[in-house]
Amino acid sequence: MSWNKQRLLGALLALAALTPLRADVHAGMAFPALASAGLAGNVPATAGRVLVVDFWASWCAPCKASFPAFARLQAAYAARGLVIVAVSVDEDPSAYTAFVKKLAPPFATVRDATQQLVRTVDVPTMPTTYLVARDGKVRRVHSGFHGDETEKALRAEIEELLAEKSP
Repeated sequence: MSWNKQRLLGALLALAALTPLRADVHAGMAFPALASAGLAGNVPATAGRVLVVDFWASWCAPCKASFPAFARLQAAYAARGLVIVAVSVDEDPSAYTAFVKKLAPPFATVRDATQQLVRTVDVPTMPTTYLVARDGKVRRVHSGFHGDETEKALRAEIEELLAEKSP
């Protein structure tokens, strides 16, 4: 390889190393660890539990509509090992705070203040919900919130995952 091609290849590799990785997390992949994602707020323990991670924003009408459904899921399944973490992508902390204060969710809400997790996961739309099995792998991804249809699907999928043996 010529010296110029080596320099070009080296420059491309250096540029690639500086570019944030986008995982486009989908079914079958491990979900990034929430505890090390730089989230603002209290991240609950998730190891060995079935996890629902919902990405939302205060300006998103379907996100607002989804919170009562997640509250019902929390009430129905938390005692059996379900953890729900709602991750706000709001850049404005006051918009996040006002939304959470108004809806008072009974599940964990955190803010991705630096947009680190949302970029890593490469979330396609607001809201997007990731259903993660006890082994840490994504089993289902729900783009958008479609009312009863989404809630029924999540209930069936959560039941299935809670019935599985721990890894």
